Amino acid sequence: MHSTYLRLGVTVWDSDRTVIRAARRKLTRSARRDPAKREARKQFYREMLAHHANAQRLVAEFRL
Repeated sequence: MHSTYLRLGVTVWDSDRTVIRAARRKLTRSARRDPAKREARKQFYREMLAHHANAQRLVAEFRL
């Protein structure tokens, strides 16, 4: 999933909302609207936010 995060086209300084919007654009229209896939969508968004938080932590730690 890290490679998917890298393909979102967001920077480390972008907000969580921007990450969610970019991740939403990566999903197909049917995946965005299907109620049966709601938990999978939530998990996908959580993983993207986790990767984003990790990237922000690394930048803060190494002061890049």
